[in-house]
Amino acid sequence: MEKENIILGIDPGTTIMGYGILKVMGNKTEMLAMGVLDLKKYTDHYLKLQRIFARTLSLIDEFHPDCLAIEAPFFGKNVQSMLKLGRAQGVAMSAALYRDIPITEYAPLKIKMAITGNGNASKEQVADMLRRYLKIPEESMLPQLDATDGLAAAYCHFLQIGRPQSQKAYTGWKDYIAKNQTKVK
Repeated sequence: MEKENIILGIDPGTTIMGYGILKVMGNKTEMLAMGVLDLKKYTDHYLKLQRIFARTLSLIDEFHPDCLAIEAPFFGKNVQSMLKLGRAQGVAMSAALYRDIPITEYAPLKIKMAITGNGNASKEQVADMLRRYLKIPEESMLPQLDATDGLAAAYCHFLQIGRPQSQKAYTGWKDYIAKNQTKVK
């Protein structure tokens, strides 16, 4: 009997965090949920981080995922934006680590390539491919593409299951620290 796997995918952000949850049975996938956490109304950055942590924890407690697939921050020209995005990602990862959920990071290019075959695909192309793969009715698609970006991270992870992992995967706090220590001389 095949084991059911639940994958939580997150597209971190301090304005909008997208998420998607997949149920996997063998090579069959089913979307359980997709949505966004809209943080635009909050002006306090630390309150936004608290909301990201709380929402990620509530998704974990509701759906009991076996793993978290999260989009890694991409290098941008604005250092402050990159810092805020990294914090948002770190807070979501902290919630998973708090519940002992293994984490795998995927670069945005890797996710787009896995879903569409094109690392330069638009968010709309990614959303349309996911709609087709997962047989999501058009009326169930959300206008915020951050939701499908989160779902894309989960689907990318599904495609990677059983293949050698070149991404960083963490099984808990100790593993995270061990894999991210810098040597001090």
